[in-house]
Amino acid sequence: MSLFSELKRRNVFRVAVAYAVASWLLLQVTDIIVPILDLPASAPKLILLIIAIGFIPVVIFAWAFELTPEGIKRESEIDPAQSVTHHTAKKLDYVTIALLVAVACLVAFNRYSPSARETAVDVVTHAPPDEISIAVLPFVNMSADSDNEYFSDGISEELMNVLVKVDSLRVASRTSAFSFKGKDTPIPEIARQLKVNNILEGSVRKSGQKVRITAQLIDVASDKHLWSETYDRELTDIFDIQAKISVSSRS
Repeated sequence: MSLFSELKRRNVFRVAVAYAVASWLLLQVTDIIVPILDLPASAPKLILLIIAIGFIPVVIFAWAFELTPEGIKRESEIDPAQSVTHHTAKKLDYVTIALLVAVACLVAFNRYSPSARETAVDVVTHAPPDEISIAVLPFVNMSADSDNEYFSDGISEELMNVLVKVDSLRVASRTSAFSFKGKDTPIPEIARQLKVNNILEGSVRKSGQKVRITAQLIDVASDKHLWSETYDRELTDIFDIQAKISVSSRS
C-alpha cells in the first residue's frame, strides 16, 4: 500500500482539513472578540503561533492512533480487518461540514454587519457620556525632509500640553495616542481604544522658515468634522498657531 493510500485510510488528510478550517474559524472569532474584551493586540498572533505549533502533533496523532469503540488505540495494535477508520471518516466529514457552515455564517455576519460609521455611537459609549475627551494624534509630516518628523511630532506634543491644562477636558496620553503613528487604523477604532469622543489630527508641511499646518477636529459619534483649518505662517508665529488650534479644539 502506498504512503498516499495509507494517509488517506488513516484519515490524516481529513484531520488536517478539519484542523485548518477550525483554526481559521478560531482566528476570525478572535479577531472579533479582541476589541470587545480589550484583549492585547498580540492575542491573535499568539493564537496563530499556537495553532501553527499544534498542527504537526495533530497530524502525527492522526497517523499513529485510531479512534475505536473501545477508545483511542495505537494503529499498530489494531487488526486492519477490524479497523473502523471508514466510520471515523464519516464523522470527520460531518465535523468539517459543520465548521464550514459556521465559517459561512461568520462571513455573512461580517459582510452584513453595521459599518464602522453606524457603530460609532456604540464606540463612544466607552467614554463617560457627560465627559468631553480628546486624543491628539501625531501630525503627519508631509515634507520631503524626514528630519521634519521631529517638528511635526513636536506640534502634536505642544497641543497636548495646552489642552491638558483645561480642567473640563480629558486628554489621552501621548504614549497611547502616538501608538497609532503610521498605522491606517479607522478613527472609530482609535476612539474606542483610547476611550475618547473627539479626535484631533492634522499634517505639517515645512519649507525653510515657512510652515503650513492643517488641523481638523472629528466628533466620533457622528463621524463628522467639527472644525478644520489651515495655517500658513512663519516659524516665528508657531506658538500663535498652537494657541489657535487648542482654542478651537476645546471650544
